Amino acid sequence: MPTKEEAEEWKKQLVDNVEQQILNLTDSEKFKSYLDTVAKFHRYSQRNIDLIYSQNPSASQVAGFKKWQNDFKRSVNKGEKGIRIAAPIIKKLTPEDQKRLDTTEEKAIVGYRYIPVFDISQTSGEPVLSAKDFVKENLADHQNVTSLYNAFKNYLNNNTDIKVSEKRLSELGGAKGYFQPSTNEIVIGGDEPDNALKLKTLYHEYAHSQLHGLKSAFKDRPQAYQETQAEAVAYVAMQNIGVDTSNYSLGYVATWAKDKAVIHSALSEIQQVSSKVIELSDGLTKQLGLQEAQKEPEHDLKKQSAQALNKSYQSLQQQIKQATNRQQKAQFKNQLHEIHEEISNRTQKQLQAFAEQNPEIKQPDPESDRSMKR
Repeated sequence: MPTKEEAEEWKKQLVDNVEQQILNLTDSEKFKSYLDTVAKFHRYSQRNIDLIYSQNPSASQVAGFKKWQNDFKRSVNKGEKGIRIAAPIIKKLTPEDQKRLDTTEEKAIVGYRYIPVFDISQTSGEPVLSAKDFVKENLADHQNVTSLYNAFKNYLNNNTDIKVSEKRLSELGGAKGYFQPSTNEIVIGGDEPDNALKLKTLYHEYAHSQLHGLKSAFKDRPQAYQETQAEAVAYVAMQNIGVDTSNYSLGYVATWAKDKAVIHSALSEIQQVSSKVIELSDGLTKQLGLQEAQKEPEHDLKKQSAQALNKSYQSLQQQIKQATNRQQKAQFKNQLHEIHEEISNRTQKQLQAFAEQNPEIKQPDPESDRSMKR
């Protein structure tokens, strides 16, 4: 068993690893291109966001007819109906207008008109980078993640004031889950087919409940901070149980934390929640008996019983199949080799002892053996 100091060092390394990998991603040319793309889209007012959502709830990237052509080399598909938004009517003010309006501004908004914009799904042409280019939707499944998900959900429902429920993904508006601070409730997409993603989503929303609940010191952090913190905690928690979600988590974080200062500040605050999540998960995996498969074999294999060796051998075989991290897979293979050697040595010794105790039993004739193989 690792000491308390070793466990704390392990948690710290996980968090440091998150920050470094995100920084590496934000330094990439592809990510800079993504930010350039984001900058080309207008920042719409809340009024226009409401108008867009009421006409097309699934709209993700909208722009005018000419903007799609000029800035993105895309054309609006024939027959598409525009989404109407409010555009200001700006007038150059005369001296009389300035006096009447009591302003020194040269221009002013004198009204609004409704103009059409189109969602990217209504256009065709050259590809446009989006957040999904940095987020791998499916995570490699991992043994026992379903058991751990259910255990964690039950623990929160039975031992805390947080309530966890499930809804169909179609009811969540494209999200995998959410946390509602006013009711202290976590809702997860119950029909999510990827079990690892489902567990990671629960970790993510639990992090929100701890960092951004109504009584939290960090509840007023901007959304970029909140999403960076919650996903970083989820990544750390999944790494701790041996499931690598970096393709999903780090891309998700980077699309929110466009400013490196946000990454540094946000991650500096997640240490305590990461530690809490890891301790909870470790306790639950121990109760479920899932930790045995992750323990390294004892250095002195000769002291282990044959039953214990066989159990370790089977567990390691399973872990090698499911490991997503090369280094981790190599470590498991080395452990498996050591156990295989010990089992082989014991078997040879047992056979030799049996032969010495039973000399009347004839050994196979090599010539006879060869004739059978033909």
